[in-house]
Amino acid sequence: MTADLEHTLHVRGRAAQWPACDFRVMRTAEMTAADRTLAHELFDVAYDRANHPYLDKSFGALRYIAFAVPGGIAAGFALNDQRELPLPRLGVEWVSLGGICCIAPEFRRRGLFGRLESLAGAAAGVAPEQRRRLSCGRMAHPASFRGAAANPSGVPKPGVHPTRWQQEVGLAIAEVYGSTLDPTTFTVVGDGTPIGYPRMDVEATAEEWRAFEHVDRDRGDALLSIAWSPVAPDGWTARRS
Repeated sequence: MTADLEHTLHVRGRAAQWPACDFRVMRTAEMTAADRTLAHELFDVAYDRANHPYLDKSFGALRYIAFAVPGGIAAGFALNDQRELPLPRLGVEWVSLGGICCIAPEFRRRGLFGRLESLAGAAAGVAPEQRRRLSCGRMAHPASFRGAAANPSGVPKPGVHPTRWQQEVGLAIAEVYGSTLDPTTFTVVGDGTPIGYPRMDVEATAEEWRAFEHVDRDRGDALLSIAWSPVAPDGWTARRS
């Protein structure tokens, strides 16, 4: 579904070739039983106590999935979607909806996370040049949240109460994901069952963890992240909005 999946990933100054045949991109609605099984197996590899119904629900919310299968070996997958959506006080905007990404341990730190997310997102459509975009995702830990946290328009921010407008947009995005949101903390409230616990060492400072202080992973919580690029709408960060 993408014109060219051939890609060179530059990792710590080294280039790793990933031929086109290493990637498969498809609509989640068209996944076969084997595709679903593969995704569940990778989920189990990447997460302890992986919640399979949560992943199945994500298949229904997000329209595209990309797999990395170098040499026929399951290396990882990512869910993503991009759509034009009506947002509070804005009208129709281009929205990128990031989904769960699972990479097998032996294939980590090779740039696959970003590549798979990009492939799945590109299959959904590409925003017109210079079009403003709202990038969204449900975060499990600070490592996945760093990019959005560094964006001046990003919400949430530790110690900063979201404005009324930011809360309205957050609630609209949570609805698209099929999630329940506490708009004051941007905590995606779980159903009482853990989503899973990443099988990785998360190196983060106490300040980076502050954004997650209301997130209870045992309850199945996550943190909703939203951030604009290239610039936010006028008044987005105004405290009285």
